[in-house]
Formats: sequence, C-alpha cells, structure tokens
Amino acid sequence: MGYRNFRHLVGWQAGLLVLAMVGGCSSAGGGGQPDVELTLVSFAVTKSAHDAIIPKFVEKWQREKGQRVRFKQSYGGSGSQTRAVVDGLKADVVHLALGSDVAKIEQSGLIQPGWEQELPNGAIVSKSVAAIVRRDGNPKGIQDWADLAKPNIKWITADPKTSGVARWNFLALWQSAVKAGFDDAKALEFVGKAYGNVPILTKDAREATDVFFKQGQGDALVNYENEVLFAQSKGTKVDYVVPKVNISIDNPIAVVDKNVDAKGTREVAEAFTQYLFSPEAQAEFAKVGFRPVDATVANNPENQSKYPKIDALATVKNFKGWPEIQKKFFADGAAFDQIQAQKK
Repeated sequence: MGYRNFRHLVGWQAGLLVLAMVGGCSSAGGGGQPDVELTLVSFAVTKSAHDAIIPKFVEKWQREKGQRVRFKQSYGGSGSQTRAVVDGLKADVVHLALGSDVAKIEQSGLIQPGWEQELPNGAIVSKSVAAIVRRDGNPKGIQDWADLAKPNIKWITADPKTSGVARWNFLALWQSAVKAGFDDAKALEFVGKAYGNVPILTKDAREATDVFFKQGQGDALVNYENEVLFAQSKGTKVDYVVPKVNISIDNPIAVVDKNVDAKGTREVAEAFTQYLFSPEAQAEFAKVGFRPVDATVANNPENQSKYPKIDALATVKNFKGWPEIQKKFFADGAAFDQIQAQKK
C-alpha cells in the first residue's frame, strides 16, 4: 500500500478551517428568516462524515423552519481543538475524540455540567475500535496485542501524554492484559514490555503514520479501525487485524452553552446535535468507517458484516471514567510515566 494514498485518505490533517456556505448566500431563508451560522469544531477524521451529513441537515432545517444554516467547520487534533475552544474559538458544537476533552471545556465554564444527559447514548455520537496495521503480507505474523510485546517486534504509536488516539491505544493494550487475568502489577509489566518495542513515540497520530509509512519504521502501526475502513473504501489495500479484545473508542458531541446563548444559536445547534443521532446521519458515519450508534443502522446486514461484533469490548466505564483513567495511567508519575522511566 502506498504511503501517499494512505496519508491522504486517513486525514491526519493539522488544524483546518473550512467555511461551508450551504444553502445559498442570501441573508434570509425562504421563510423570510435571516440566515443562521453554526461553527462546528471536531477532530480531523470526522470531516468526511460531516461533509455528507451537513447538507442533509441544512435541507431539512430549511424545509421545516424556512431558514438557511451556514456552517463553519474546524478540524484538527482533538487536544488542539479543545485548547482552541477554551482559548476563544467560538464553537457552537464540539465533536471530540475523548470525553475528557469535552470535560475540559466544561471546566472552563463554556459547557454546563450534565451535557452527557442532554443527548442520546450518553452523547456518544461516533464510535470505533483499535486496529493493528501490519506490513503487507504480515511477515512477522502479528495477530493480537500479545504479539506487540514479543522481542522481535517493533511497532509505532503516538505518545499518550500528547495524543488522544494514543490514549485509546494504551487502554486497549491494558485491557488485553486484564482479560488475560493479570493484576495491575502484571499488566504494568506486560504493557511495559510492549512499549519497550516502540522505537519512537510521536507527538500525534499523523506523525505516527509518517514514521510507519514514509520512514518505514516498525512492523506494525496501531490506528483507528475507521481510518483503515475509509482507506479501503477508496481502493487502498491495508493489511490489518482488529483484536478480539478491544476498547470502544467513544467520541462525544456537545453544545457549547455559553457560545450559543451569546450568539442566539441554541435552537439550531441543539437540533443539529440531535440530528447526528438519526438513522440518516448514522448511515453516513457508517459509510466512512465509524461503528453506528443507532441500532437500526448497526443491524443492517451490510454493517453487521463490515463491523463484526467484538465480545470482549471494554468501555471507559470499565476503567471507572476519565478522571480515574487520567490519575491511574497518564498523570505525572502514573503508569505510563513509570513505563517510560523503566526504558531509560
């Protein structure tokens, strides 16, 4: 598989701001109401889904309310997007990679507590799992998480201290140790061996992809399943496996309360976030590799085949939530720092 094609398709783009003028440029909709503008801030790999969903919502809103909606869309790394919103980017809606990222915006006072209960499915609007991308033909015979800890294996991932996807990768690896019956001490030892086989921890997922494909380092790359499926849908061959023990990569959405109230956009912002849970919108997420959260879409025979059930699928709840995850694994001096200290 060509590196250029994979990098183009998976979309590990740096921050990107797009102004989507959907529904015409008039200052008033067909019903005489002035146009309304929403700013959607999201993590990079959701762009293809939102590009398909937004025109459908715009048409629906204009048909039902007689008002045109224009969208500003900002895409980039989830952590950087979170910081941008906290620092003043006037998002109406955020769709981020980690619940802890939305929690940071809540802690800044921009989102009211209880946002998880305002939407279906605990506000989780897109989902994926972790996949192991291998060299063509899988010459090292990599099949599961345990293989990443073998002495003859080198694999690539980003740094969990700086990358959201890397945190999911770490949790998936840790969960495999839990399912193997390891206590915390044994799990730390196993995960430490695995990370001892990582030649370089990149700052983000884009750089990890560069290191694996462009620089040719590593026998494997841990990545989102949706990235692999999206690349395949565009005709790119990717050799990969989805481990049977895995983590549900749950991406939340929220209305940014302080901003929508200041701008007078709450009604349309809330309607848009609700629409993202509809079968119509979830079908678009499924087309680009995200596992649907709507049961009707998930039970479609095509999607059942595309997204096989993972019996040993952990969630953030298995780890007692993001505050506990941060404290146990990623805070200064926690598990990941202990692993890194052992490598020195």
